[in-house]
Amino acid sequence: MKNLFMCAFIIIFSLILSTSCASNLTVPQTAAPSEVSKSNIEKDYILREASEENRPVWIYETEEWTKTQKDREDYLFFSFETAIKNDREVACDLAKASARAEIASEIVSYIEKTLGDSKEGSAAIDSNSPENKSINNYIESTIAEKSKAMVNGAQLVKTYWEKRNYLERKGAKKDYFAFTCAALIKIEKERVKRAIDETTQKIIQKIVDPGVKENVKKALKDVSENFDKKMSENKSPDKGV
Repeated sequence: MKNLFMCAFIIIFSLILSTSCASNLTVPQTAAPSEVSKSNIEKDYILREASEENRPVWIYETEEWTKTQKDREDYLFFSFETAIKNDREVACDLAKASARAEIASEIVSYIEKTLGDSKEGSAAIDSNSPENKSINNYIESTIAEKSKAMVNGAQLVKTYWEKRNYLERKGAKKDYFAFTCAALIKIEKERVKRAIDETTQKIIQKIVDPGVKENVKKALKDVSENFDKKMSENKSPDKGV
């Protein structure tokens, strides 16, 4: 009887202990895709060579990097990194050209947006209005002309390149070598301001209709100062072509 009691006690105690341990087990949780750190994503290439030991901060945090520069009050900074190319020189030439083109693109977009977002400007550039068709064409050509001329004054600050060995065993479609390159350029804020002011003046002078002229003049008032504020506060880098 005593042995029977002891056996029953041992069985009951074992069940209680196993239940207690099971309740304290932590089930591993799979992180949601949005929570996975990019640094933990396995790359499908091996970095064979690079122009610097560490990947520069200015490539992906241009705005934050700019805050540490002594000449940030006088210059705007732009960075651009290409998609992979089969030649390092081609990649770096493209990065430099794309960074400069980004300045022109920003100016064109900002002036057009300023006109389109204002009541006066949207009335003047109404694409459905036959009377304004020539004005619209002139605005576009003038902005493009001035912005392209202006970027010739942009200065190359830094470049960074990587030679990557893409491997099929790591997820690439095949084994091959490729290059990517990033360029950082700067341009004088005063040069940008002057180019925008000259552009807006040419646009206003071209318009014959007094009412439309006045509307465009109001819409583009302080556009160069506003562009400078916008770029200084909200600049973010662009990625790959």
